[in-house]
Amino acid sequence: MKYFLAAILLFFSIVLNAQLKSPEGILHDYGSHVSYYHQLESYFTYLTQNSDMIKPQPYGQTYEGRGLNAYIISTPENLKNIDAIRNGHLNAAGLGGSGAAPDKIIVWLSFNVHGNEPAAAESAMNVAYELLNPDNADTKEWLQNVVIILAPCLNPDGYSRYGNWLHTVTGKELHPGRTDREHMEPWPGGRENHYQYDLNRDWAWQVQAETQQRMVLYNQWMPMVHADVHEMGYNDPYFFPPPAEPMHDFITKGQKDFYEAIGQMASKKFDKNGWGYYTREIFDLFYPSYGDTYPCFNGAVGMTFEQGGIGAGRAVELDNGKVLTLQDRIDHHTAAMLTVVETAAWKKDMLIRNFRNYFKESREKPKGKYKTYVIKSSGKSPELAQLLTRNKIAFAYADETKKTEGYHYQTDREDDFTIELNDIIVSADQPKAVLTQVLFEPVQRLSDSLSYDITAWDIPHAYGGDGYALKRDLNIKTRTQPKFKGKFENEGVYAYYIPWNGRGSVRVLSQLHGSKIKVRSARKESLFRGIKVHMGDLIVLKGDNPHLTAFEQTMSVMLDGKPDYEVIESGYSLSGGDLGGEGYPLLKAPDVLLLSGSGVNSTDFGQVWFYMDEIAGYPVSIVDVQNIGRVAFGDFNTIILANGYYSLSDADKGRIDTFINNGGKVIAQGNAMDIFEDRAGYSLKHFATESDEAADQQRDADEALDARYYNYDSFVRRELSSSVSGAIIENRLDKTHPLSYGLGNGYYSLKTSASHYQLLKDAFNVIYVPKDYKSFGFIGSSLKRKLGNTVTFAVEPKGEGQVIYMVDNPLFRGFWENGNLLFSNALFQVN
Repeated sequence: MKYFLAAILLFFSIVLNAQLKSPEGILHDYGSHVSYYHQLESYFTYLTQNSDMIKPQPYGQTYEGRGLNAYIISTPENLKNIDAIRNGHLNAAGLGGSGAAPDKIIVWLSFNVHGNEPAAAESAMNVAYELLNPDNADTKEWLQNVVIILAPCLNPDGYSRYGNWLHTVTGKELHPGRTDREHMEPWPGGRENHYQYDLNRDWAWQVQAETQQRMVLYNQWMPMVHADVHEMGYNDPYFFPPPAEPMHDFITKGQKDFYEAIGQMASKKFDKNGWGYYTREIFDLFYPSYGDTYPCFNGAVGMTFEQGGIGAGRAVELDNGKVLTLQDRIDHHTAAMLTVVETAAWKKDMLIRNFRNYFKESREKPKGKYKTYVIKSSGKSPELAQLLTRNKIAFAYADETKKTEGYHYQTDREDDFTIELNDIIVSADQPKAVLTQVLFEPVQRLSDSLSYDITAWDIPHAYGGDGYALKRDLNIKTRTQPKFKGKFENEGVYAYYIPWNGRGSVRVLSQLHGSKIKVRSARKESLFRGIKVHMGDLIVLKGDNPHLTAFEQTMSVMLDGKPDYEVIESGYSLSGGDLGGEGYPLLKAPDVLLLSGSGVNSTDFGQVWFYMDEIAGYPVSIVDVQNIGRVAFGDFNTIILANGYYSLSDADKGRIDTFINNGGKVIAQGNAMDIFEDRAGYSLKHFATESDEAADQQRDADEALDARYYNYDSFVRRELSSSVSGAIIENRLDKTHPLSYGLGNGYYSLKTSASHYQLLKDAFNVIYVPKDYKSFGFIGSSLKRKLGNTVTFAVEPKGEGQVIYMVDNPLFRGFWENGNLLFSNALFQVN
């Protein structure tokens, strides 16, 4: 009877799988038009209901409420034992888990992190079908040894935005000519997520909800192979590994060997079909927060696959006269992804051995220069702890005081220092050793200056304050949670003191403004009983808020998440200034207008929007630039102009001038500063004097003369001499100005553009690059000599108002935590 029942079940399983339909058998427009997101979801639901080789793995929701889903694909036998396989896999690498080491490969396939690269998600359906297809003998064999985590769409909001638009603007006939509107995607486009963040740059920083939720699942699986599926400009042929230089020094020989194997296998498939492709160009492995590099620093072989197709719509004519269709793009991606699975199965033993050795060797033979990292306790410590926790990087808090020495990030030299209570201690002796060292090492060797992305990113500079790196292990007593001192006893409440030291302070101030509670900011250092007040710290006086009948109870609720606040029982200071003096002016609650729309850089706009919504939690009105004439500027006291090219009429510029003269504040980032440059009444100029401008032009002319002797092949690299893709630059602070409150003794800016201005006249050059500045990462030689004595953040008074100039973007990708505080100063502290 037992064998009879097993035979019956096998029969029904075969019948069930034999009926499995391909995507074109379910979706009538498949391959000829982009699918709606609900159609993609419904197809995978169909697969899970009609095959015993696939298991759904939902892992969260997007900001717009769409489901985030992955699917586990393997043989029915493997799926029955999937928990044991996963736990044994982690256990064998020393990453937790338990049980025997499985003889299986874990492969993760990621599709459509960029929403307007639709062939990725479309191909995910076809790849899943081929893996499950009962008639495909090859995939059946591969899946005996391979478990696949397939994530068909990492960015459902962006994919839906693009697909819905494409359906809206297209008719029955194809329009492969490039002048049709289906090849002209409108602002903001579908590339990014809801907040216009590029999720492919967010793997390490995990700023966005989609990444945070996905990485929980990723760390539960820790794949050995990760393939990231993309599209690029439609005239480009297909890209698959091996990748380009620069490759980070921590990329292993085993990882490189697998890239070669993929290249050899994929090239045979593409050669057979006559499809164009290239390798070893453009797409490098250096910046650690991509979908290829981040897995590499977590032991996997991380890879990028790129198909020409952005802007192609349903079909487009290429430069060579060929018409590239959506179906072509699906076919190419399908072939490439099946090659990944095939190669993984072929190289099973090598992948298993290399993955397990990766974590063993990283602890026994650390790759980096330093073994221990110490980040001094500050108001940004909670955010740093959260970042480390999300990345599964082990850390602890110092529970004793100890003198030692180490490399000081902020001064770029060895120095003595004292470890104190609550300092964060991170040891490289841990399972995530390589990732830890990649994120903390102060200098990353760049094998080639022609890099695809930023070339410096270390956490201590990003978080400000003081950080140290030690070449040895640290023997010190630690604890798992920070320890907060008790509150001073007081006889009564005169005021509440709130340190201004991180986003916790910003959230409290936002709530206080929202509740119409009046807040003061310290403009001088003062000392009260047991409390040292620094410039920028917040004071809430009971006398300022007589409308609050339950003042203490209200404030205790407001300050629940800010444990370092204190109660002040008297306004009389021991030194400095009394709380009733001019050193404690009231802060004005911002009424904020943010401009969006055509011409505004969508990513930079999104970073401001995200900051307002998710970091500060503060209301903002968003208006498209083309509707600025309909805005009553009197309803606002703050305008934010994110980086972009603003086509404003003279009348619109005049209205902004009047807004500023009447007491308004404008925060202008990057190219938005062009609105004020070289205009009457403003000080913004690239050069302080005509002689400075002439000298710079002469240097450029001399370089142009020298270039006459250079060969054609060196053109691209010569262009790099005046560029920067992303480097860390030392800045000096005017610590007395509100724009610099809470930033520490210095500021390191992440510079991502070549734009620079000599120190401005008739303005406060609050944060500037000194003549002999320190820097980390690549800066072109020509640009590097020009950056000394240039301003990074300035404030220009005009009439009753002011303009805040931001040459660099302090909100870049959301991970520059000291930049988040700097922007908070611009918004809340500069009155």
